[in-house]
Amino acid sequence: MVVALSLAVAVCYGAADFCGGLATRRASALAVVVWSQAAGLLLLLAALPLVPGAFHRADLLVSLVCGVCGTLAVGLLYRGLAIGVMGVVSPITAVLAAALPVAWGIGRGERPAALALLGIAFALVAVVLVSAATPAAPQPAAPTKKRGRIPPGIPEALGAGLAFGIFFIALAQVQPDAGLYPLLGTRVLSMLLLLGGAGALRLSLRVARPGLPTIALCGMLDMGANVLYILAAHAGPLSIVAVLSSLYPAVTVALAGLVLRERLVRAQWAGVAVAFAGVLCISLAR
Repeated sequence: MVVALSLAVAVCYGAADFCGGLATRRASALAVVVWSQAAGLLLLLAALPLVPGAFHRADLLVSLVCGVCGTLAVGLLYRGLAIGVMGVVSPITAVLAAALPVAWGIGRGERPAALALLGIAFALVAVVLVSAATPAAPQPAAPTKKRGRIPPGIPEALGAGLAFGIFFIALAQVQPDAGLYPLLGTRVLSMLLLLGGAGALRLSLRVARPGLPTIALCGMLDMGANVLYILAAHAGPLSIVAVLSSLYPAVTVALAGLVLRERLVRAQWAGVAVAFAGVLCISLAR
């Protein structure tokens, strides 16, 4: 059950990222994030009466942490992808976002079987491989460039990975009977932060009408992934849930190949194979 739920999380996150990437071709990244978050909030409000849940004051702190960290993570990730090399920024973010919950789970006493640990290692390697991209042609270095300078996008990738990791750890701490209430608090706070930031900086959130369906789908898939993640975290060890959920770049890459006819490089095909090996190891572990 936990493996199936975790893989469903990866599928939803990966599809959401693919839709978000398509949408940013027609609108600014900030506008896509804001309107997709709004679509996810509408879906959450519609589903709230259908999912039994109890409000817990303890979950308010979880919502606060998730709202702040989720907003920060998305902002840093988009910034890193805009100024850095996507094939470097994406895997750094994904691996760190998976490694933190794994370390947290093991530190809290989780003891996955040896075969499961091997599967976790395979999955972390797979995240790096499937995020690989054909390297861009090297640019001549500027005469004033200093040796040892950190490449653009790396600090943002590290920050985004750290924020996502904390987000996943916190989201797994909600009460089992809380239902969707923690996600409601998280999303409302995230929307307030995004709208407040856009207003303070006087940034436009306008999007073309043809791009709205893709943005809405992005938001609904992202919200669905969050719901499934909570279910998965309550069904099994966080160390396994987090690392399987982090396989979402494989879904994004696969959709890019199927829909946009983008070709996978050898490293990406190798990543897909390693990902399957990792999932098999975790599924067979006892």
